[in-house]
Amino acid sequence: MNIHEYQAKEIFRRYGIPTPKGIPAFDAAAAKEAAAKLIAETGNEVVVVKAQIHAGGRGKAGGVKVVKGAEAAGTVAKDLLGKTLVTPQTGPEGKVVQRLYVEQGLAIDKELYLALTVDREKKRIAIMASTEGGVDIEEVAHEHPEKIHKVWIDPAVGLQGYQIRQLAFALGLSKNAQKGFAKLLSGLATMFDKEDCSIAEINPMIVTKDEQVVALDGKVNFDSNGEFRHPEWADLRDLSEEAATETEAKEAGLSFIQLEGNIGCLVNGAGLAMSTMDTIQHFGGQPANFLDVGGGATQEAVTKAFRIILRSESVKGIFVNIFGGIMKCDIIANAVIAATKELGLTVPLVVRLEGTNVELGKKILADSGLNITPADDMASGAQKIVELVGKA
Repeated sequence: MNIHEYQAKEIFRRYGIPTPKGIPAFDAAAAKEAAAKLIAETGNEVVVVKAQIHAGGRGKAGGVKVVKGAEAAGTVAKDLLGKTLVTPQTGPEGKVVQRLYVEQGLAIDKELYLALTVDREKKRIAIMASTEGGVDIEEVAHEHPEKIHKVWIDPAVGLQGYQIRQLAFALGLSKNAQKGFAKLLSGLATMFDKEDCSIAEINPMIVTKDEQVVALDGKVNFDSNGEFRHPEWADLRDLSEEAATETEAKEAGLSFIQLEGNIGCLVNGAGLAMSTMDTIQHFGGQPANFLDVGGGATQEAVTKAFRIILRSESVKGIFVNIFGGIMKCDIIANAVIAATKELGLTVPLVVRLEGTNVELGKKILADSGLNITPADDMASGAQKIVELVGKA
C-alpha cells in the first residue's frame, strides 16, 4: 500500500524524524493560504509546491516548483492541479495531480539518499545510503554501484551504533551532522518496524547550511500483510491513485494485479498463478493479469473474478487453472459455467482442473454445452489459450 509524501512526513514526525514545515492543499486557494502561513511562521518567502502522486520522479516531470511568495505559490498550484505527470514510475499514461503539498524552503548544503527496505534474500531489513541524493537511485546503482552503501539490521539486536557511524562516515558527514543523522536513522528504523513498512525512502535527505539533517522528501510503502494491525491505514488510502479493478478485487477478497497482456488468468494460489503466467509467456502469449481467487473461492467470487478480468478491453481470452485441494473441482466447474452464462462470455476460454473431484468437474464442463476448451495440464492449457487468442 502506497501513501503520499505529506502523509509519510506526518508519520516521520511521530518518530522524531525532522522534516520541513508543510501543509497539504487540495486547491489553488488553499495552496496560497498555506504558503502565506508558512512564510509568516518561518520568515522565509521561499516555498516549495509539490504535486502529490504515488510515484517518484516528480521533480523531473515538472511536479515540484520552488517559488517566492504566496501569490506565486497560488499561481503554480493552479497550473499543477489537474496536470498529468509522466514519470518512469507512472508508465506512459501518467497520473493526474489532485493534491499538493506546500513546504517551507530550506538552505541546502548537501543532498543525500537514505532508504530502508526488506532484503528477502538475507531475510533482514537493509539500509541503503548514498551521497548521490536527489537523483534516480536506480541510475546510480546501475552506473556507480560503489556509491551505494549498505548495512543490514540483525533482528536479534536491532540497529547498532557502529552501523550508524559506518554510514555517517561513508556519507562524509561532519560531527554535528552525524548527531542529527543518528537520530533520524534510529527513528526511521523504529518506524519501519512499528508501522509494518516494506520501504521507507528519503530522497533527498539533506544537510542544511547550519548542519541540520532533514528529510526533504519521504516515500513510505506498507506491507499489506500487516494490515490487520493497522485499521488507521484505511484513512490514508487515496482510491483515485489505485486502479479501480484492483480496488474492487481487494474488496472482494481477491488478489489482483493488472498487467499489459491479452490473456486473462484465473488461478487459485499465488505460486500457481505466477507459474501460469510464466507458462503463457513460454508459449508466446502475454498475461493480462495476476489473479489469485484463493483456496476456498465461491461461485460469487469466481463470477466477480471473471467480471474484473473482462474490464480490460485488451483481454482476448481467459485461462482458468485450478488445483482443487480445499476448492473442489466440481464446485469450480459449476462456478465457471454460471459465470460464463451470467456474463455472456464471448472470448475463448480454456479450463484446466486438477485435484479433488477432478473427473466430476471435467464431466460438468463437458456436459455444459458451452464453448469451453478443456486442458489436462498447465502446459497444454497455456498453449491452447495462446493458439486460440492468436486465431481470434
